This record gives sequence, structure tokens and C-alpha cells, in this order.
Amino acid sequence: MKLFKRLFLMIMTGAALTMAVSSCNDDRSYADLLKLEDQSVNHFLSNQRLELSIPADSVFEVGPQAPYYQLDEDGTVFMQVLSTGTTEKAETGDRIYFRFMRYNLNYYEEGESMTGSGNADNVSPDAVGPTFFVYGNMTNTNSYQWGPGIQMPMRFLGYDAKVNLIIKSRSGLISEESSVVPYLYTITYYKPLT
Repeated sequence: MKLFKRLFLMIMTGAALTMAVSSCNDDRSYADLLKLEDQSVNHFLSNQRLELSIPADSVFEVGPQAPYYQLDEDGTVFMQVLSTGTTEKAETGDRIYFRFMRYNLNYYEEGESMTGSGNADNVSPDAVGPTFFVYGNMTNTNSYQWGPGIQMPMRFLGYDAKVNLIIKSRSGLISEESSVVPYLYTITYYKPLT
């Protein structure tokens, strides 16, 4: 009986210590979370080619070996062009539909496959629903909720373009900004059918 009590106390003490340590990790400051986000993005980009500016002629290298281009001066959005799409470019006020998969970069490890979420694989109308933004209009609810990062490639590329896009929390989904999680998106942009 005494052995059972000791064993029980040891297990409970171990569980309490585990909970205490894990709760300390949950109490990170916003500055700590921003630092972790930068580390995660830097870790991913360290295994990629990186260009810190847009080509002067806006002619991007294309394909899975293309570099990631930094799209903003703050370094919150990086784009790898997989396909430049059509020659038709979006204009301010155009509704742009997109399909995506996204991956939490805090879980990136070189050589490991990451689990994604999004609507790229499920084209049924019941999947995620129509996912769109109104280009250049951040006051529109559908645009605002996604943040400015998702729109940036459309400044340079045409409809049907496909990109890999790294978006830090400050330029991502507004509802997730405080969680400070960077995401790698694979996105294809579409013009609505008229």
C-alpha cells in the first residue's frame, strides 16, 4: 500500500512539474512570440534562395527552384513564383478568388512534410466556401480579414498565377495576428467567371 502511495505521489508530482513547465511556455511575451516567428521564417528561408528586392523589370524567376522575393520593406511577406498566370492583371476593385493550402512555419523542419489546411484540395461548394478578396480595397470585409499579405502578389502577376507565399502574422489573417504564427501558403489566384 505504501509503495502504491509513493508511486502515486511521484506520478502526481511529475504531472504537476510538467504542467508548470508547459504553462511557463504559454506565458511568452508578445516580443518573445515575434522573435520566435522571425526565427521560424529565417530557418525556412535559410534553406531557400532569397532575393531582398523585386527585379527592376518585374520579371521573376519561375518554378520550385526560384528564389523567394521579399515583397515589403518590413520583411513580412516573401513570394516564390510557381506560375506567372495570364497577362491580364487585376485592377483595383476586382474580386479575386483564390485557393490555398497553408502550413505553420513554427513546425518546419527540413526534410519533414508539414500538414496543411485550406481549400486547395476540396473544390466542393461546401468546403471553405467562396474565398476571395477585393483587390486594393482593405475596407472590404473579405479583404480585411485576410490581411494585406495575400494581395501582394497580384501587383506583379496575372490571373491564374500560383505562388508560395510566406506571410508573417502582421500581414496575415487579422483574427490570428495576436497568435504570432508565420504561415507558408501555396495560393492560386482566379478571375471570377462572368
